[in-house]
Amino acid sequence: MAETFDYIIVGAGSAGCVLANRLSADPKSRVLVLEAGGRDDWIWFHIPVGYLFSIGNPRADWMFETQGVPGLNGRSLKYPRGKVIGGSSAINAMIYMRGQSADYDGWRRLGLAGWGWDDVLPLFLAQEDHIAPPTEHHRSGGEWRVEHPRMRWTVLDAFAQAAALEGVTPVADFNGGDNAGSGYFQVNQKAGVRWSAARGFLKPALGRPNLKLETGARVDRVLIESGRAVGVAWSRGGQTFEARTGGEVVLSAGAVATPALLERSGVGDGERLRGLGVEAVRHLPGVGENLQDHLQIRPIYRVSGVPTMNALYASLWRRPLMALEYALLRRGPMSMAPSQMGAFARSSPDQATANLQFHVQPLSLDRFGDPLHPFPAITISVCNLRPTSRGSIHATSPDPADNPAIQPNYLATDEDGRVAVESMRLVRRIVGQPPLARYGPQEMKPGFAIDDEAGLLAAARDLGTTIFHPVGTARMGLAADPMAVVDERLRVFGVAGLRVADASVMPAITSGNTNSPTMMIAEKAARMIVEDRR
Repeated sequence: MAETFDYIIVGAGSAGCVLANRLSADPKSRVLVLEAGGRDDWIWFHIPVGYLFSIGNPRADWMFETQGVPGLNGRSLKYPRGKVIGGSSAINAMIYMRGQSADYDGWRRLGLAGWGWDDVLPLFLAQEDHIAPPTEHHRSGGEWRVEHPRMRWTVLDAFAQAAALEGVTPVADFNGGDNAGSGYFQVNQKAGVRWSAARGFLKPALGRPNLKLETGARVDRVLIESGRAVGVAWSRGGQTFEARTGGEVVLSAGAVATPALLERSGVGDGERLRGLGVEAVRHLPGVGENLQDHLQIRPIYRVSGVPTMNALYASLWRRPLMALEYALLRRGPMSMAPSQMGAFARSSPDQATANLQFHVQPLSLDRFGDPLHPFPAITISVCNLRPTSRGSIHATSPDPADNPAIQPNYLATDEDGRVAVESMRLVRRIVGQPPLARYGPQEMKPGFAIDDEAGLLAAARDLGTTIFHPVGTARMGLAADPMAVVDERLRVFGVAGLRVADASVMPAITSGNTNSPTMMIAEKAARMIVEDRR
């Protein structure tokens, strides 16, 4: 017989961990969390530099791949997603970033009451445990630890000085609502150790007798009877199970898995569902559409006369010293996030707020999971924060073991192509300023010889890759919007007892890293769920 719970949460990623903590806080509520991945019992989930070994590793990564992207000359990209409790917060860049106040005010202007900056800032603060003294923008005492990086690099300081000469001035904090400027990123670490959503929210709650976690639990479909979600069917090791609820099913499987799960459950475009052999329960053509992601372009510059991670890692005798420094002090290169220095700037004067984000790294490699290059170099990654291109993610069959079809559709609009070219030119202007020019930067990719608009756009199509921020595939909207999937309270239109609370509900992508905004969404979702039950 199926067990019955008040709440069933699908996914123990960044959002699911928050929901599990908040919904199980009421001892009268029985909560089940189903996570398809495993436990975070591998050392590289916790040492910050472990992202180099986690991304592209089937132990930690679902190993998704996109379809060939026309705007990237038909290239297919790796599309990492965390395969573990904590989800992608266990393998990501650890960057604490809320985005811009204008992002959320834009959601509110769409008619989504309760989602403006003034509405969501208290939710960020409720979660935060910031190392600095409290201010109007930061708090301590929450579950989501935020600290400053524990290592600085001369070459990154030089980037900040060079950027200032191009009008991108230093700022102390990216999280006050306007992130324009440059500085070291704040990170989700505690004393040099990665602080994932599982460590902050899920594990402290697992001792509660009313919270049950199942790992390796792949959810096949949501059970919908007479227009209401009444449970889920899930499987593990060849066995199938059912869990029932008299309350709600909350989908927090992420922007890749959630739309595919909805479609397998009969919620989506009716014609598409018929093609999959799935009986349509609710026709919602917006399921799986509206995919947005930040495409990063990664110019690499060979440098000389300044330390970089490439040179340190290439030295066999320095590696044990780095390990010893981390073991004794939790400092040094092994405490590093993938990107340390950030910057936000406008690609052109007609942008109302910063629309570019830089991730500057004192290292270079062809792609994450590959070895570092054997020469000293830095990478100045830049991405368009508000792309106008839209892609899609859809189930390919009723079988949950079959990966969804992911089509990001990058650089599909003229505007995105123009911003890509402008961003690469801004990178070059910064590199040409004296603080960086003194290190003799040589552009390895795409190369200074490529300088005309057509050549730079072609280079963007050759170099562009995901920066791992997929959102929007089950977006919030008004009932009158035929492409909306959930309302402003995250309830799936036409299916009672079913909500979505993860990055897929974002109507428009935030201007920066998307992990902490996703957790804010889960915080708000938990409050709304409790309010609606009362």
